[in-house]
Amino acid sequence: MHSMVTSINYKNILNTASTEIFNLIGQDIDVLTLHKPKDIDQAKQIIKIISKLSPLLGNNIEFAVVEELNKYNWNNVGKWVRQDPGFPDVLFESDMKIKPGIEIKTWFPLATEITARFKDSVSHFNNEQVNVALVVWLPEHLIWGKPKIIDVWVDSALSIAKSRDLHYFNPPDYLVVEPEDTSERTINLQQTNTNGFKFQGTKSEFEKAKEFCSKLGINKNNYSNEIEYQSKIKSLFGQYKYRLDTNFAKIDRIEHTDLEIFKQKVLNTEFCGMQIQKWARLINNDNSELEKAIKDYIL
Repeated sequence: MHSMVTSINYKNILNTASTEIFNLIGQDIDVLTLHKPKDIDQAKQIIKIISKLSPLLGNNIEFAVVEELNKYNWNNVGKWVRQDPGFPDVLFESDMKIKPGIEIKTWFPLATEITARFKDSVSHFNNEQVNVALVVWLPEHLIWGKPKIIDVWVDSALSIAKSRDLHYFNPPDYLVVEPEDTSERTINLQQTNTNGFKFQGTKSEFEKAKEFCSKLGINKNNYSNEIEYQSKIKSLFGQYKYRLDTNFAKIDRIEHTDLEIFKQKVLNTEFCGMQIQKWARLINNDNSELEKAIKDYIL
């Protein structure tokens, strides 16, 4: 029986919920079962496509999070609901002015990187009302059986957004641009995402852009999302050629210290006879060593 939350405020509810999510570790995602491959050739084909299940499983993981959180006694203050579409994925629906929420990201660790992105502006998290949960999954027998949640990582959305902005911002080479104020628009037209832009000018233009940055007082070590500072960035953006970076905000690349520690922990985890990172290496190389590992541990 889950105990009852004792202090009714959004931060306490968010902290409690974030702890409860760890109860998902070891649970099966009961939405599908992958059949055991008949032979090595079939196993190798499955390995190439299994990561494509992530979008389907992502939705079901969100349902699982809501179900798990609503097992807890929230003292009749509210309940957790899944938002689709909407941010964050899971929200505590109540009469509270500030509603806590959890954004769910999934990671299939046999893939080369964590492909999930986090583009939401740091300005949306001034109340630290949203956390991000990275849920790691694998089939129970690596490539067959029921998908299983093998680990979970949780941190504040504010922390992740700050790490992202500080990592990417490097004027004039790379700009992080905040969205315009669209709060007066209807919800479906509001802009909430930051974007990254890469310099596309010539070498001489780049040198001029560096001088321009110096005059404006913007540099890699003093990024800010404040309106005045953003106006300086946008004046640079308007003066020189930049292209939109479509790879911006992949959370695997933001160099968030705690996330990097967690990532290595997962990759070092023993699963079906070997460390996950060794399985990933064998799968990417696809040689006789992979075939032997499949024969020894999977079939």
